[in-house]
Amino acid sequence: MLAPPGFHHLHLNSLDPEPAIDFYVRHFPRSRKTAWAGLPALAAPNNVLVLFTRVAAPPVITPQSAFWHFGWHVTDTRASLESYRARPDVTLLPLYTTDEGGSVFVSSDTWPSTGRTPGLTKAQIAEAKASGVQPTRTGGFGYLEGPDRALVEYAGNHPAERFNHVHMYQDHPYCAQLWYQEHLNAPVYAGRTSETPLTEATCRVPRGAEPSWPALDRHGMFRAPSAAVVFGDVALPWYVRQGDEPLASPRGQLYDHIALSVADLDAWTAKLRGEGVAFLEEEYRLGETRAVMIEGPSREAIELVEIG
Repeated sequence: MLAPPGFHHLHLNSLDPEPAIDFYVRHFPRSRKTAWAGLPALAAPNNVLVLFTRVAAPPVITPQSAFWHFGWHVTDTRASLESYRARPDVTLLPLYTTDEGGSVFVSSDTWPSTGRTPGLTKAQIAEAKASGVQPTRTGGFGYLEGPDRALVEYAGNHPAERFNHVHMYQDHPYCAQLWYQEHLNAPVYAGRTSETPLTEATCRVPRGAEPSWPALDRHGMFRAPSAAVVFGDVALPWYVRQGDEPLASPRGQLYDHIALSVADLDAWTAKLRGEGVAFLEEEYRLGETRAVMIEGPSREAIELVEIG
Protein backbone atom coordinates (compact mmCIF):
# COMPACT_ATOMS: atom_id res chain seq x y z
CA MET A 1 0.00 0.00 0.00
CA LEU A 2 1.25 3.49 -0.84
CA ALA A 3 2.30 5.54 2.16
CA PRO A 4 -0.20 8.26 3.12
CA PRO A 5 0.53 11.64 1.53
CA GLY A 6 1.79 14.58 3.54
CA PHE A 7 0.01 17.92 3.73
CA HIS A 8 1.75 20.31 1.37
CA HIS A 9 -0.28 23.51 1.09
CA LEU A 10 -3.54 25.39 1.23
CA HIS A 11 -4.11 27.47 -1.90
CA LEU A 12 -5.90 30.81 -1.58
CA ASN A 13 -7.05 33.31 -4.17
CA SER A 14 -6.31 36.89 -3.13
CA LEU A 15 -6.74 40.42 -4.41
CA ASP A 16 -3.25 41.31 -3.19
CA PRO A 17 -1.08 38.42 -1.98
CA GLU A 18 1.90 40.39 -0.70
CA PRO A 19 0.11 42.38 2.04
CA ALA A 20 -1.97 39.29 2.82
CA ILE A 21 1.20 37.33 3.56
CA ASP A 22 2.56 40.26 5.60
CA PHE A 23 -0.62 40.13 7.71
CA TYR A 24 -0.08 36.48 8.61
CA VAL A 25 3.60 36.97 9.37
CA ARG A 26 2.74 39.83 11.75
CA HIS A 27 0.17 37.84 13.67
CA PHE A 28 1.75 34.38 13.49
CA PRO A 29 5.38 35.44 13.90
CA ARG A 30 6.92 31.99 13.56
CA SER A 31 5.80 31.98 9.91
CA ARG A 32 7.70 33.69 7.09
CA LYS A 33 7.23 35.03 3.60
CA THR A 34 8.56 32.87 0.78
CA ALA A 35 7.70 31.68 -2.74
CA TRP A 36 7.06 28.26 -4.21
CA ALA A 37 6.49 27.18 -7.82
CA GLY A 38 6.63 30.84 -8.83
CA LEU A 39 3.81 31.80 -6.46
CA PRO A 40 3.96 34.02 -3.36
CA ALA A 41 3.65 31.93 -0.24
CA LEU A 42 3.51 31.84 3.53
CA ALA A 43 5.69 29.19 5.16
CA ALA A 44 4.54 27.81 8.51
CA PRO A 45 7.08 26.42 11.03
CA ASN A 46 6.00 22.83 10.30
CA ASN A 47 6.95 22.99 6.59
CA VAL A 48 3.39 23.67 5.47
CA LEU A 49 2.73 26.35 2.88
CA VAL A 50 -0.14 28.69 2.12
CA LEU A 51 0.10 29.60 -1.57
CA PHE A 52 -1.55 32.65 -3.12
CA THR A 53 -2.82 33.41 -6.61
CA ARG A 54 -3.62 37.03 -7.43
CA VAL A 55 -7.15 37.56 -8.76
CA ALA A 56 -8.79 40.64 -10.25
CA ALA A 57 -11.98 40.62 -8.18
CA PRO A 58 -12.59 39.87 -4.48
CA PRO A 59 -12.64 36.07 -4.11
CA VAL A 60 -16.00 34.71 -3.03
CA ILE A 61 -16.82 32.48 -0.08
CA THR A 62 -20.33 31.54 -1.22
CA PRO A 63 -21.99 29.29 -2.15
CA GLN A 64 -20.49 27.22 0.68
CA SER A 65 -17.85 24.74 -0.42
CA ALA A 66 -16.33 21.94 1.62
CA PHE A 67 -13.65 24.37 2.90
CA TRP A 68 -14.71 26.37 5.97
CA HIS A 69 -11.56 27.85 7.56
CA PHE A 70 -7.95 27.12 8.43
CA GLY A 71 -6.34 27.10 11.84
CA TRP A 72 -3.11 27.66 13.73
CA HIS A 73 -1.83 26.39 17.03
CA VAL A 74 -0.63 29.14 19.36
CA THR A 75 1.25 28.75 22.62
CA ASP A 76 -1.18 30.84 24.69
CA THR A 77 -4.66 31.59 23.38
CA ARG A 78 -5.41 34.28 25.90
CA ALA A 79 -2.09 36.06 25.35
CA SER A 80 -2.80 35.95 21.60
CA LEU A 81 -6.28 37.37 22.20
CA GLU A 82 -4.97 40.27 24.27
CA SER A 83 -2.33 40.98 21.65
CA TYR A 84 -4.90 40.93 18.84
CA ARG A 85 -7.22 43.25 20.79
CA ALA A 86 -4.54 45.94 20.69
CA ARG A 87 -3.87 45.66 16.96
CA PRO A 88 -5.91 47.94 14.68
CA ASP A 89 -5.53 45.64 11.66
CA VAL A 90 -7.13 42.63 13.42
CA THR A 91 -10.87 42.03 13.40
CA LEU A 92 -11.86 39.54 16.10
CA LEU A 93 -15.04 37.55 15.50
CA PRO A 94 -17.49 36.90 18.36
CA LEU A 95 -18.47 33.40 19.42
CA TYR A 96 -22.12 33.42 20.45
CA THR A 97 -22.82 31.57 23.68
CA THR A 98 -26.59 31.07 23.22
CA ASP A 99 -29.20 31.91 20.59
CA GLU A 100 -30.57 34.52 23.01
CA GLY A 101 -27.44 36.65 22.76
CA GLY A 102 -24.18 36.97 24.61
CA SER A 103 -20.78 36.33 23.11
CA VAL A 104 -17.12 35.83 23.91
CA PHE A 105 -13.97 36.10 21.84
CA VAL A 106 -12.41 32.86 23.05
CA SER A 107 -14.16 29.57 23.82
CA SER A 108 -12.60 29.19 27.27
CA ASP A 109 -14.66 32.19 28.44
CA THR A 110 -17.88 30.16 28.27
CA TRP A 111 -19.06 26.77 29.54
CA PRO A 112 -16.60 24.02 28.67
CA SER A 113 -17.57 21.23 26.31
CA THR A 114 -18.21 17.78 27.74
CA GLY A 115 -18.16 15.77 24.51
CA ARG A 116 -15.72 14.78 21.79
CA THR A 117 -16.36 17.95 19.81
CA PRO A 118 -16.58 21.55 21.06
CA GLY A 119 -19.92 22.94 22.13
CA LEU A 120 -22.95 22.38 24.33
CA THR A 121 -26.60 22.04 23.32
CA LYS A 122 -29.34 24.11 24.97
CA ALA A 123 -30.06 21.31 27.43
CA GLN A 124 -26.37 20.94 28.28
CA ILE A 125 -26.00 24.70 28.77
CA ALA A 126 -28.97 24.68 31.16
CA GLU A 127 -27.38 21.83 33.08
CA ALA A 128 -24.03 23.65 33.24
CA LYS A 129 -25.76 26.77 34.59
CA ALA A 130 -27.70 24.77 37.16
CA SER A 131 -24.55 22.98 38.30
CA GLY A 132 -22.57 26.19 38.63
CA VAL A 133 -19.99 25.12 36.02
CA GLN A 134 -17.49 27.91 35.37
CA PRO A 135 -15.37 28.73 32.31
CA THR A 136 -11.82 27.43 32.47
CA ARG A 137 -10.37 30.70 31.08
CA THR A 138 -7.38 28.71 29.86
CA GLY A 139 -6.59 27.81 26.26
CA GLY A 140 -9.53 27.40 23.93
CA PHE A 141 -10.09 28.72 20.42
CA GLY A 142 -11.04 32.01 18.80
CA TYR A 143 -11.39 33.43 15.31
CA LEU A 144 -10.10 36.44 13.46
CA GLU A 145 -10.82 37.76 9.99
CA GLY A 146 -7.84 37.59 7.66
CA PRO A 147 -7.25 39.30 4.32
CA ASP A 148 -9.89 38.67 1.64
CA ARG A 149 -12.34 37.76 4.46
CA ALA A 150 -10.47 34.57 5.29
CA LEU A 151 -11.67 32.92 8.48
CA VAL A 152 -8.71 31.99 10.66
CA GLU A 153 -8.87 30.04 13.91
CA TYR A 154 -6.21 30.35 16.59
CA ALA A 155 -6.17 27.70 19.29
CA GLY A 156 -4.03 26.80 22.28
CA ASN A 157 -2.37 26.23 24.54
CA HIS A 158 0.09 24.19 22.48
CA PRO A 159 3.85 23.63 22.66
CA ALA A 160 4.60 25.58 19.48
CA GLU A 161 2.98 27.77 16.87
CA ARG A 162 2.19 26.00 13.60
CA PHE A 163 -0.36 25.51 10.84
CA ASN A 164 -2.66 22.92 12.34
CA HIS A 165 -5.77 22.21 10.27
CA VAL A 166 -8.15 22.95 7.45
CA HIS A 167 -11.65 22.67 8.88
CA MET A 168 -14.19 21.42 6.39
CA TYR A 169 -17.81 20.52 5.89
CA GLN A 170 -18.92 17.26 4.30
CA ASP A 171 -22.27 16.19 2.91
CA HIS A 172 -21.81 12.89 4.79
CA PRO A 173 -18.86 13.04 7.24
CA TYR A 174 -18.53 9.30 7.91
CA CYS A 175 -18.73 8.47 4.19
CA ALA A 176 -16.04 11.10 3.59
CA GLN A 177 -13.86 9.42 6.20
CA LEU A 178 -14.18 6.11 4.37
CA TRP A 179 -13.36 7.84 1.07
CA TYR A 180 -10.16 9.37 2.44
CA GLN A 181 -9.15 6.07 4.01
CA GLU A 182 -9.79 4.06 0.86
CA HIS A 183 -8.43 6.40 -1.78
CA LEU A 184 -5.76 8.43 0.05
CA ASN A 185 -4.74 5.91 2.75
CA ALA A 186 -5.43 8.60 5.33
CA PRO A 187 -5.11 7.84 9.07
CA VAL A 188 -8.21 8.66 11.10
CA TYR A 189 -7.85 11.47 13.61
CA ALA A 190 -8.08 10.00 17.11
CA GLY A 191 -11.44 10.52 18.75
CA ARG A 192 -13.13 11.93 15.65
CA THR A 193 -14.99 9.01 14.15
CA SER A 194 -18.04 6.86 14.67
CA GLU A 195 -18.20 4.82 17.87
CA THR A 196 -19.50 1.90 15.79
CA PRO A 197 -17.82 0.32 12.73
CA LEU A 198 -18.53 2.12 9.47
CA THR A 199 -19.37 0.69 6.07
CA GLU A 200 -20.64 2.21 2.83
CA ALA A 201 -24.07 0.95 3.89
CA THR A 202 -24.03 2.65 7.31
CA CYS A 203 -22.03 5.86 6.77
CA ARG A 204 -24.95 8.13 5.78
CA VAL A 205 -25.90 9.39 9.23
CA PRO A 206 -28.49 12.19 9.42
CA ARG A 207 -27.46 15.57 10.74
CA GLY A 208 -28.04 15.88 14.48
CA ALA A 209 -31.17 17.72 15.53
CA GLU A 210 -29.51 19.91 18.18
CA PRO A 211 -27.15 22.82 17.42
CA SER A 212 -24.51 23.71 19.97
CA TRP A 213 -22.59 26.74 21.23
CA PRO A 214 -20.24 28.59 21.27
CA ALA A 215 -20.65 29.26 17.58
CA LEU A 216 -19.93 31.97 15.03
CA ASP A 217 -23.62 31.83 14.11
CA ARG A 218 -25.99 33.10 16.80
CA HIS A 219 -28.32 30.18 16.00
CA GLY A 220 -25.61 27.69 16.89
CA MET A 221 -23.77 25.06 14.91
CA PHE A 222 -24.57 21.48 13.98
CA ARG A 223 -21.53 19.45 15.01
CA ALA A 224 -22.85 15.92 14.58
CA PRO A 225 -21.92 13.78 12.85
CA SER A 226 -18.24 14.72 12.90
CA ALA A 227 -15.13 12.97 11.60
CA ALA A 228 -11.53 13.77 10.67
CA VAL A 229 -8.36 12.45 9.06
CA VAL A 230 -4.74 13.61 9.25
CA PHE A 231 -1.93 14.06 6.77
CA GLY A 232 1.37 14.44 8.57
CA ASP A 233 0.70 16.87 11.43
CA VAL A 234 -2.19 18.65 9.70
CA ALA A 235 -5.75 17.58 10.45
CA LEU A 236 -8.77 17.73 8.17
CA PRO A 237 -11.66 17.77 10.65
CA TRP A 238 -15.17 18.16 9.32
CA TYR A 239 -18.72 18.67 10.46
CA VAL A 240 -21.84 17.85 8.52
CA ARG A 241 -22.89 20.65 6.16
CA GLN A 242 -24.99 23.24 7.97
CA GLY A 243 -27.70 23.80 5.36
CA ASP A 244 -29.69 21.62 3.01
CA GLU A 245 -27.91 22.59 -0.22
CA PRO A 246 -25.10 20.31 -1.45
CA LEU A 247 -21.64 21.80 -1.12
CA ALA A 248 -20.27 23.75 -4.08
CA SER A 249 -16.99 23.47 -5.96
CA PRO A 250 -14.29 25.63 -4.34
CA ARG A 251 -12.42 26.38 -7.58
CA GLY A 252 -12.10 30.13 -8.02
CA GLN A 253 -13.30 30.80 -4.47
CA LEU A 254 -11.13 32.16 -1.65
CA TYR A 255 -10.19 28.64 -0.51
CA ASP A 256 -9.42 27.20 -3.92
CA HIS A 257 -7.93 23.80 -3.00
CA ILE A 258 -5.63 21.89 -0.70
CA ALA A 259 -2.52 20.03 -1.82
CA LEU A 260 -1.01 16.78 -0.60
CA SER A 261 2.57 15.68 -1.25
CA VAL A 262 3.33 12.25 -2.72
CA ALA A 263 6.62 10.56 -3.61
CA ASP A 264 5.43 8.78 -6.78
CA LEU A 265 2.77 10.65 -8.72
CA ASP A 266 2.52 7.95 -11.38
CA ALA A 267 1.71 5.29 -8.79
CA TRP A 268 -0.91 7.46 -7.15
CA THR A 269 -2.47 8.41 -10.47
CA ALA A 270 -2.77 4.75 -11.42
CA LYS A 271 -4.29 3.84 -8.05
CA LEU A 272 -6.85 6.63 -8.09
CA ARG A 273 -7.80 6.11 -11.71
CA GLY A 274 -8.29 2.40 -11.06
CA GLU A 275 -10.60 3.25 -8.16
CA GLY A 276 -12.77 5.56 -10.24
CA VAL A 277 -11.77 8.80 -8.50
CA ALA A 278 -12.71 11.90 -10.51
CA PHE A 279 -9.81 13.90 -11.96
CA LEU A 280 -10.39 17.65 -12.22
CA GLU A 281 -7.06 18.22 -14.00
CA GLU A 282 -4.77 15.71 -15.64
CA GLU A 283 -1.02 15.85 -15.04
CA TYR A 284 0.50 19.34 -15.33
CA ARG A 285 3.74 21.09 -14.46
CA LEU A 286 3.85 22.93 -11.14
CA GLY A 287 7.10 24.82 -10.80
CA GLU A 288 9.83 22.20 -11.03
CA THR A 289 7.55 19.25 -10.31
CA ARG A 290 4.32 17.59 -11.47
CA ALA A 291 0.78 17.53 -10.10
CA VAL A 292 -2.75 16.34 -10.71
CA MET A 293 -6.05 17.58 -9.28
CA ILE A 294 -8.73 15.21 -8.02
CA GLU A 295 -12.18 15.75 -6.55
CA GLY A 296 -13.11 14.67 -3.04
CA PRO A 297 -16.45 13.33 -1.78
CA SER A 298 -18.05 16.77 -1.31
CA ARG A 299 -16.54 18.37 -4.42
CA GLU A 300 -13.40 19.55 -2.61
CA ALA A 301 -10.44 20.05 -4.94
CA ILE A 302 -7.34 18.11 -3.86
CA GLU A 303 -4.00 18.59 -5.61
CA LEU A 304 -1.43 15.81 -5.47
CA VAL A 305 2.07 17.23 -5.80
CA GLU A 306 5.12 15.05 -6.45
CA ILE A 307 7.80 15.85 -3.89
CA GLY A 308 10.97 13.75 -4.03
